[in-house]
Amino acid sequence: MGILLPTRRTILVSLAIAILTIAILYAMNRPPICECGYVKLWHGQINDAGNSQHITDWYTPSHIIHGMIFYALGWLLFAKWQIGGAKAVHWGLPLAVFLEAAWEVLENTQMVIDRFRSVTANFGYSGDSILNSAADIGWMAFGFWLALRLPVKVTVGLAIIGEVVAAIVVRDNLTLNVIMLLFPIEAIAEWQAAGGVQ
Repeated sequence: MGILLPTRRTILVSLAIAILTIAILYAMNRPPICECGYVKLWHGQINDAGNSQHITDWYTPSHIIHGMIFYALGWLLFAKWQIGGAKAVHWGLPLAVFLEAAWEVLENTQMVIDRFRSVTANFGYSGDSILNSAADIGWMAFGFWLALRLPVKVTVGLAIIGEVVAAIVVRDNLTLNVIMLLFPIEAIAEWQAAGGVQ
């Protein structure tokens, strides 16, 4: 599926969307970095004040998988269904960055923060730092790039591995987050709580 190769123009548009997103998050009074006052490359606890505040965490694989999914969506829209003509194939990356950026803004609204805290394993969630949101957009772009370069079977395999490892280690992942946000299932909540999700 390596057809959605971006051009210099579409890369610049993608960067502009990311920068605009950072400005919006700043206007929403999101903290630039963790309020602890330092930046970590990796933060492994999902229910403490450092969750979603640093560069990588147990939700990083979810954002990489977003990129893989958005690549597939772009391929469907621009390559398979040929929406927008031949030149539209280069707009897969800006579409992916826009979708991820929209999620980062929505995710940091009080409504969604409260929803996360009430129905997911993230009962201590307080929203993302701007650094974390920017990193999430970058990790999504990395997932997009992987899908652009790797065979479909390898991409799907990597996504499955990411989901399984996160589920085993912290009893949470992209699939479980989506299920619990949209249609909370008591059995999943009990399983997550029984594992002492931290």
